[in-house]
Amino acid sequence: MIRELKTFVSVARQGTFAAAGESIGLTQAAVSAQMQRLEAELGFALFDRTGRSARLNAMGHQTLDRAQELIRLYSDLGSRQKGRPTTVLVRIGAIASVQRTLLPDVLAKFHKQFPDCRSRVIPGLSMDLVNRVDAGDIDMAVIIRPPFSLHSDLRWTTLSREPFRLLVPRAVEGSDWSELLASQPFVRYDRASFGGRQVDRFLRAAHLRVQEVCEVDELEAIVRLVANGVGIALVPQTSTNRRWPAAVRAINLGQHTFHRDIGMVHRARRSMGEAAQQLADLVAAAYGEVPPGDQT
Repeated sequence: MIRELKTFVSVARQGTFAAAGESIGLTQAAVSAQMQRLEAELGFALFDRTGRSARLNAMGHQTLDRAQELIRLYSDLGSRQKGRPTTVLVRIGAIASVQRTLLPDVLAKFHKQFPDCRSRVIPGLSMDLVNRVDAGDIDMAVIIRPPFSLHSDLRWTTLSREPFRLLVPRAVEGSDWSELLASQPFVRYDRASFGGRQVDRFLRAAHLRVQEVCEVDELEAIVRLVANGVGIALVPQTSTNRRWPAAVRAINLGQHTFHRDIGMVHRARRSMGEAAQQLADLVAAAYGEVPPGDQT
């Protein structure tokens, strides 16, 4: 039944049996068979099937929250050790820059306050982590704000706004960002990430064609490539890194400045366990924000 429930959550998230199958490694026929078994077990239909789409009906929406909770409880069964009380496992997703900076200190405080709790950090790109919160695989995630509206049962708490700068090798002269982007080799922020998509939209809106030499996901790697003279790059000035290396200089984009919002995606607090709520509060406090409420 747990396998069917996990597939059900994936179908609810993806919208079609085919897309759900691709995301979890099953054929469309296998997904369809699992959903038929699940509906037979429950005694009612979960979807309004129209063409290739499979939209949740009223009973499907009611079942979704319960299914996610059952999956979470099932995953927590492994946290019981013989002779010891059950521990609570809190799962938090985080993009790489967050894992390297604030998250270790946050987790240290969390485990001092809740010595009987366990935590698991799930790495990944923002898109993947949003999906995992939505599926109930993890309790929350610190990510770049998605360029789309979140599902109605998810909440967003903004933690920081990071302005993009044009980073150039110190030996490169000039301060006109548009001329530099048009004339210098360009190190691109990976377009698979939300931040990289922002860079791509900025370049298209400015009608700039760059001389791309490299595309990288890691911000630190991009900065080092610029420092080594490989090219110039558009990168966010992170909230935890206010100083650039001596070998580079940052050019302000002025009125054209755009930002990368870092925040936390999570469910409504009433549906989060006490330990998960406390970890969310500690993350917010580390960024100097108030504890997350039920923002959208």
